[in-house]
Amino acid sequence: MSDTLYIQTDMNILVKHPHVYLQDIARLSCSNSKVLNRLRVLPVANLNPDTPGRYTMSVMDLVDLIQKKEPDLDITPLGELSFILTYQPPGKPQMIFEILKVVFISLASFFGAAFSIMTFNTDADVGTLFKQIYQQVTGNVSNGFTILEISYSIGVGLGILVFFHHFAKKQGGADPTPLEVEMRTYEDDVDTTLIESGNRKEGKRQKG
Repeated sequence: MSDTLYIQTDMNILVKHPHVYLQDIARLSCSNSKVLNRLRVLPVANLNPDTPGRYTMSVMDLVDLIQKKEPDLDITPLGELSFILTYQPPGKPQMIFEILKVVFISLASFFGAAFSIMTFNTDADVGTLFKQIYQQVTGNVSNGFTILEISYSIGVGLGILVFFHHFAKKQGGADPTPLEVEMRTYEDDVDTTLIESGNRKEGKRQKG
């Protein structure tokens, strides 16, 4: 009776070195420890060390490599059928560039959000509305700086903080913030697009 190898891959796998082995990109399980140890160090790809980037691969490529090494082994793939190999060589982070990038993004986000709020207030004529409400309730003429404007300004800031869970405790079971959900959705869409583009190019190459 032949042994069975279970191989599981994720959609996007990060590697730090150009010489990629099977254990670097997949989780392996096999009852035969000798076979498992041999397959862990099975070379999968040799990347250009000076060219970081993303490479699309198929689990069938891994199956072909494994069968050449262990022809009598039964292979059961789990997880993603196609995946992305992201090669990012280790290097010293450029702190100045990172700080400038964070500052630029923070300023752009701040002024962009402020501009959006101001245009909304102008379109809805919130200032006039507050003056009318204040005069009807108190009987006095508003000077534009009353409890309504102050509470509205504080409420906008607190609402953003509460909506994005900035006050939530960092726990293992805590729900992700809406921003984290959107970022994960964006990453999944990018990975899916890269995989589909790679599969399309591979199909054209096989037809040609």
